[in-house]
Amino acid sequence: MQPDREGRGSMLNLKKFFSYATRLALILAPALTLGVSAPVFADTPDETFKALGLAKTASPKELYDALTKRYYDESQGAGKGSLSKYWEPIPISKYLDPHDFYKPPQTIDIDAKRGDCVECHSQVTPGWTHSWKGSVHGNLDAIRNLPESEPRAYKKAMIIEVENNLRSMGTLKNGETLKEVGCIDCHMGVGKDHGQHKTELRMPDAAACGQCHVQQFAERESERDTFTWPQDQWKPGHPSHALSYKANVENAVWAAMEQREVAEGCTFCHTPQTTCNSCHTRHEFSAVQARKPQACAICHNGVDHNEFEGYMLSKHGTIYQTRGDTWDWNVRLADAMEKGNMNAPTCAFCHMEYQGKFTHNMVRKARWAFVPMPKIAENLNHPWFTQRKESWVSTCSNCHSDSFARAYLDGMDKGIISGLDITEKARSVLVKLYNDRLLPGQTTNRPAPPAPEKDDAGGFFQLFWQKGNNPSAIEYVFADMWEHHQIKHYKGLAHMNPGGYTYTEGWSQLIGAAAKINDEDTKLREAAEIRAELKRVSGQKRGDIDLDSPTRRAFAGGLGLLAMLAGAGLLMQRGRKGR
Repeated sequence: MQPDREGRGSMLNLKKFFSYATRLALILAPALTLGVSAPVFADTPDETFKALGLAKTASPKELYDALTKRYYDESQGAGKGSLSKYWEPIPISKYLDPHDFYKPPQTIDIDAKRGDCVECHSQVTPGWTHSWKGSVHGNLDAIRNLPESEPRAYKKAMIIEVENNLRSMGTLKNGETLKEVGCIDCHMGVGKDHGQHKTELRMPDAAACGQCHVQQFAERESERDTFTWPQDQWKPGHPSHALSYKANVENAVWAAMEQREVAEGCTFCHTPQTTCNSCHTRHEFSAVQARKPQACAICHNGVDHNEFEGYMLSKHGTIYQTRGDTWDWNVRLADAMEKGNMNAPTCAFCHMEYQGKFTHNMVRKARWAFVPMPKIAENLNHPWFTQRKESWVSTCSNCHSDSFARAYLDGMDKGIISGLDITEKARSVLVKLYNDRLLPGQTTNRPAPPAPEKDDAGGFFQLFWQKGNNPSAIEYVFADMWEHHQIKHYKGLAHMNPGGYTYTEGWSQLIGAAAKINDEDTKLREAAEIRAELKRVSGQKRGDIDLDSPTRRAFAGGLGLLAMLAGAGLLMQRGRKGR
């Protein structure tokens, strides 16, 4: 039976109304009482308040202070990580992890005033100032003066929310309004009038943005608290934007690589933890841009996370590409369908929506995470996983029937498990070859990988490091299989791109990799048996050869053939000499 779509839509609209009304009341109340700080209820999960030791009635200052204390705590994910002794930053690193590595240029020794920044940089880096002038930051009054019918009018409440956050922190006086968000606010300190360019200049990190945008910062940071795997499939909070940089610096081969310029290519996509401009490009920080799939594509593309390609080649992506120019991208994401004319989901819509609300916590519904693994497949019926699946059904039901959503999600799970099964069978073949020490050069030409990496059969490091016979060709095939083809198979299924998991990518490539691995296994084991037979025969008298197996009979036949060829060659040579 199909659900009552009209009734369900009315209920959703009613829930949205009360949610918005409550939030607006919390935002406006302080403004009407001369700047008394509002509790930050928003969409910050209960788990985060609990983890920080706060009550839900905490002020913006209390919440922000607790968040930043944890954010900068090296024992909880900040800094260079436990492998820091193996690597050093290079010049570009200061822009990827500004809190730890950025140092102001020593060539400019001035006391910069608020107005000096734009005046100077209009000549030096005009692209920066042009972007800023066109941003909301550059002209808050333009937003304040919008009519309520304008799609961006919702940002008026956001400005009031920011002002109340700053009042709570003592940065903005009661009754005072924020005139602008200028260069100096982000690069030296909110509300400052001047600062020493040589010593006080900073490159903003996520916490700098969070001082104004407490709710969004808290939502993003809550990924640490809401992603606790029931069977320890991953460490708490992983994989997520909130701990993306930690995941990078704790990777052994990343730390071990001598080619730091190549290694930092990984870091470029592991910066959502350290900055906000991975998604909200400086210096315009356009919400319109961040809502479009291309904003996600810079990182979510390629061989091991081809979400963008999968989405764009799906029916969802086709509608976006053919009709997206008719959508109003200025409306907030929660109103995209009702007011923005959006008739297909985007990356942001699906992954930011959770139980009817939209949040910067992207992992509330994640189940398969980055890569399929047996410990996930074996536990899909656990309540932790089934609850998350129900949340996906709810998201899909914005456009599809409940029946369709369940049929597709069930089929997706089974398809992913099929890809995982063939991958794990290939893994067992390779691991046995490794344990039996039969891989090419394994006993003669297999250097150990650089510390802190440890040797392994078909390990992740073998995609980024090579010396001698490490990796062997077949190990590279397997690393490519589990890290690339298996993930593309999963991502193609998850993003509804049929070619992305059947033939063009995914399943067919998994079949090909398995075939190569099994062929190599047969060759290596046959060669090992021949070597063993040769060793055995070399210690026996003629006539004692045991021909009790096909390999030994083939070996003996081969020796006989070689003898015949050698004899024929000798006779021909003698014949030439006798002429």
